[in-house]
Amino acid sequence: MSMTPAELQEVRSNPLFAALEDDKLGCIEAGEIIKESAGTVLANDGEQTGFFHVLLEGEVRITRTYDRQSILMTVVKPGGYMGEIMLLLGIPWVSSVRVSKPARLFRLNEDNFWRMMTTCQCVAREIFRSASNRMRNLEGYTQQREKLVSLGTMAAGLAHELNNPAAAARRAAAHMQETSDKIQNYLCELADVLEMDHWHNLLVAAQDAAERKSPELDHLTRSDRADSIANCLDSHGVPNAWDLAPTFVNADLDVDWLEKVIEKLPPASHADALQWLEARLNLKALTTQIEQSTGRIAELVKAVKSYSYMDQSPMQEIDVHEGLESTLLILGHKLKNVTLVRAFDRSIPRIPAYGSELNQVWTNLIDNAIDAVKGTGQICVGTSFEHDQVVVEIVDNGPGIPAEVQSRMFEPFFTTKSVGTGTGLGLIISNRIVGDRHGGEIEFESKPGETRFRVRLPVNQN
Repeated sequence: MSMTPAELQEVRSNPLFAALEDDKLGCIEAGEIIKESAGTVLANDGEQTGFFHVLLEGEVRITRTYDRQSILMTVVKPGGYMGEIMLLLGIPWVSSVRVSKPARLFRLNEDNFWRMMTTCQCVAREIFRSASNRMRNLEGYTQQREKLVSLGTMAAGLAHELNNPAAAARRAAAHMQETSDKIQNYLCELADVLEMDHWHNLLVAAQDAAERKSPELDHLTRSDRADSIANCLDSHGVPNAWDLAPTFVNADLDVDWLEKVIEKLPPASHADALQWLEARLNLKALTTQIEQSTGRIAELVKAVKSYSYMDQSPMQEIDVHEGLESTLLILGHKLKNVTLVRAFDRSIPRIPAYGSELNQVWTNLIDNAIDAVKGTGQICVGTSFEHDQVVVEIVDNGPGIPAEVQSRMFEPFFTTKSVGTGTGLGLIISNRIVGDRHGGEIEFESKPGETRFRVRLPVNQN
């Protein structure tokens, strides 16, 4: 239905059309005025509506979903317009548009929008200027979200990887206190029974046991040895013999060794001496466990410092392997069921680079590969040196990128992920980091069963 003269003048009074001359009104006459109640959805994320809207009355809210969280992007007031970016780029909506207060809107379909753009220069100029600003603002905001996603990935991975060694160290520390108390109690009991020679024999045995390495035994052999030792301990009046036996097995001790130690001690001391010996070996094992756990924590902290290049200048000569290893360590919780293959050429030279930014590229590409194989396939990370360029390849054996969308992989806001789970800027940002910041390039090729991303970084940069 065509607009009445009064409606046409109402639309013309909008700031977007205020500069239109009378002979140019034809570019908006094909539009229509519609009324929408509060709650009406004008566009959904991922939908191509084919309409351009100018708000005359009411209010419209535009939101975008990031990782299943709805974020308010803007509130459109009377005089504002929406939909031009999607029509200009020929892409679906990257956000959701909902009427928040009863609204009247001027609407143009896609054909009439392009007719307006080609016949009304003043309107086209304003729309292009506005679209450019909105794209820049939306992209800037999304880049910040990408950085937060990268930071969140790192934080989640770090929390997951830190939890196990921290919990192990906490348990070992608690058991260490209990074991130390037991050792003191057994020493008090033995003090009334053992002579100097007995003490010497017991300490020599303890030293010998402490210097042995834990044997590599299959489950059946380990179980048989534990049964034999438990029977031996039980025959000498040691309480809870079945609980203590595994400690002696882990120390590579057997019944013959224990009997030789017992022969050199008075009968009244056998039970306490064997319990003291087990507690001493257990204390050593707990100390080792704490050392390993705290060492793992230190290794993770070092990886985070390496990943973020904390306390280091932004541009410096780096070894790409350090960044790749830090990224793989931080993404370790996602790689637990993935077959990871490293094909590193350790002889490649160091390159001048912004290390923390490149790590964002590695995080994005490896995380995409993990998504492609659904966390269970094979991923190969390799490096090589070609034509004065360091080459990093990330290959997965997932289903591949459909041929019909491969040409759009580096388009803004294009994503193959489901609505709300991808920003469509991960590869764009990675491409800019590699290209604009480092003078390199990202290539990719994909077919069913193999997708290969190749990052080329020059050894020498101006």
